[in-house]
Amino acid sequence: MRGNLCFLVLLGVLLTTHGAIDVEIENKNVDRTIDVISQLVKISYKITLEAKSKKDISLYTFVVPERDAEHLAYISAKDATKKELKLSDTKTKYGVSYRIALATPSANPVIYIETVFTKLLQPYPTQIAQSDKQLVRYFGHLYFYSPYKTLSQKTTVHMASRNVESYTQVKPVSQSDTILNYGPYENIGPFQEDELVVHYENHSPFLTVTHLERTIEVSHWGNIAVEETIDMVHSGAVLKGSFSRYDFQKDTRSGQSSVKSYKTILPASASGVYYRDTNGNISTSAMRILKDSVELDLRPRFPLFGGWKTHYTLGYNVPSFEYLFHSGENYLLKLRAIDHIFDDMAVDELVVKIILPEGSGNIKLITPYSVTRLPDSLHYTYLDTFGRPVISFTKRNLVENHISDLNLKYTFSRIMMLQEPLLVVGFFMILFVLVIIWMRLDFTISREKEVHHHKD
Repeated sequence: MRGNLCFLVLLGVLLTTHGAIDVEIENKNVDRTIDVISQLVKISYKITLEAKSKKDISLYTFVVPERDAEHLAYISAKDATKKELKLSDTKTKYGVSYRIALATPSANPVIYIETVFTKLLQPYPTQIAQSDKQLVRYFGHLYFYSPYKTLSQKTTVHMASRNVESYTQVKPVSQSDTILNYGPYENIGPFQEDELVVHYENHSPFLTVTHLERTIEVSHWGNIAVEETIDMVHSGAVLKGSFSRYDFQKDTRSGQSSVKSYKTILPASASGVYYRDTNGNISTSAMRILKDSVELDLRPRFPLFGGWKTHYTLGYNVPSFEYLFHSGENYLLKLRAIDHIFDDMAVDELVVKIILPEGSGNIKLITPYSVTRLPDSLHYTYLDTFGRPVISFTKRNLVENHISDLNLKYTFSRIMMLQEPLLVVGFFMILFVLVIIWMRLDFTISREKEVHHHKD
């Protein structure tokens, strides 16, 4: 009787918290992979479902625990055919619930879920000397955190190194080189909160872009100029003590956790690339033109240790015909919202400003993910009369999965393209007229000729 009462209470909590959740659904089998090789935590799931009544399942609820929800940068769900599934999220006391609608209801559907988290790995110790190794800790859940019962589950943890200080040991568990294997664990109840902690060595680049301002200036004369102003910090273990350039160059083990360079990927058609900071152009970089991209090996003026910051500007041009399409007076700009800055990048804040030609109207922005639209403004350059419209938006907590195209629709009259040439022609005509008037007027001051009378 008491067991039935507990079940009814749990059922009521689930119904209240997650809406019309189907308590008949069970996670028949869960294969979970936790990737902590880089500074990001990437967790993927293969979930096989089953209903006790053997009926078809059309709706599934996936929960991101409350302590992890603020670090979640990206989530996606696919079915067995790898078709993208729609997600709708709701905040609850358990975390953030994502309701996944299956495209084709089935008795034993398989769902693939991918999640990417930033700033989940904690450097421990938080401060290290120049020659010390960087150790980090990952805090997660030992069991699949779900509103449903899980019949069987296995977890694989991929680490950056085989050097492991400690890890949660709940049998069955084993280590093989850089991999930890947990499970299978069976008959796990809903919302199990047992902790999984792994303390290991990780010298992957811990770089965080704290602020990125991306300006895209569109010209109908064949060019699109892109400029990025980037503030970056090494977000790993903070350097303890002073930095020795001599030790850094002499000993290869010195500064293992520091970042000396990183690769930025630009579009294949990028030209006129420049890379500078407050001191001027940075020449310690290399550019490789590949078949489908331009690869920049950016090397800051100094190696970045934990807590160190850098600020720089990167710019380039691309031909407009590759990204700007039109039919009559209707135009479509199709361009990436953000480029690849470095592998496994983490961006705290992105601000995108798109400067359109003067006279553009009926502007409609379509982004591949939700953003915060900023107030429109005007940008003035030479030969502008009433200003160029600037469309701006911002987004926080971005990763490589956010490298997608935005679509910006607007209208523009072809007659407006004559504005600048006509202004130039008009200016020179007025100048020539003034010169002609100037040359024809006589501004000299003359004296009357003196008439001398001679006496006879």
